[in-house]
Amino acid sequence: MTATIQAEGIVKTYGQLRALDGLDLSVPEGTVLGLLGPNGAGKTTAVRILTTLLRPDSGSLTVKGIDVLKHPDDVRRIIGLSGQYAAVDEYLTGYENLEMIGRLYHMSKRQARERANELLERFTLTDAASRPVKTYSGGMRRRLDLAGALVAAPPVIFMDEPTTGLDPRSRLGMWDVITERVREGTTLLLTTQYLEEADQLADNIIVIDHGRAIAEGTPDELKRKVGGERLELTLRGEAEVATAAAIMRGVGTGEPTVDSETHQVHVPVTRGAPALIAAIRELDAAGIEPVDIAVHRPTLDDVFMRLTGHSTEDKTTEEQK
Repeated sequence: MTATIQAEGIVKTYGQLRALDGLDLSVPEGTVLGLLGPNGAGKTTAVRILTTLLRPDSGSLTVKGIDVLKHPDDVRRIIGLSGQYAAVDEYLTGYENLEMIGRLYHMSKRQARERANELLERFTLTDAASRPVKTYSGGMRRRLDLAGALVAAPPVIFMDEPTTGLDPRSRLGMWDVITERVREGTTLLLTTQYLEEADQLADNIIVIDHGRAIAEGTPDELKRKVGGERLELTLRGEAEVATAAAIMRGVGTGEPTVDSETHQVHVPVTRGAPALIAAIRELDAAGIEPVDIAVHRPTLDDVFMRLTGHSTEDKTTEEQK
């Protein structure tokens, strides 16, 4: 597939801080790239460079074949951007904000009005359409900003942590919008700290840390990097642990791990469902009733911990600009 977004060797420094350290990325047309990393990893810096808001120290980048550094105005005409903070005019109404964006994209007055009304309804903001944005809650401002990125139905969209601050219902609604746009051929670069979000939306994921790509692949490929399934058992007390560990050893493919404080036993398994059934039968025969027993499959959280040694929510001393 043709790469709609392409970056090679992107470097950006702020004094002694190397925000991006030779970042490469490629996003095929009509797909979603999830750019994952903890705060300060360089995600926002990458988005700002790709959307013409910031110049790199070195490297090359194109969007739909257009050189971002040589022809930034041409790039701006074909992209939509939703940044970390809602870029809306708080003294205008929600409707006026969207209509203004439409006019800036050279839509006719009628087209801009129709598009504004369509998006206000899509983002459940119709009831607040005539209110000044300064009266909106943080979540409402976020939804309006996301709507603004879609006014011109651009073929390429950049979303920098788009659902931060949204309630679960609004987040699911945003996922639906993104899925619809990609189904219609839009190419999307998405940064997020919600690993479930990347798992749900991204065709491919690049994990970055300290400005470098440290892993790339589909969600399933990345999960396979941290190993297979585990059977996890939680017991009521320490007296049951030794017997349960022996049972888990028999159904698993390795030596069980025991946490004496939480009374948990973990063991790797190759076939989760049969191992779970066998464990339940043997525990029942031994008169042990567990508090909980389940098969744990690797998650993107596990990937993060394995690759970076910390979670996506860990802070660094300086957030990227």
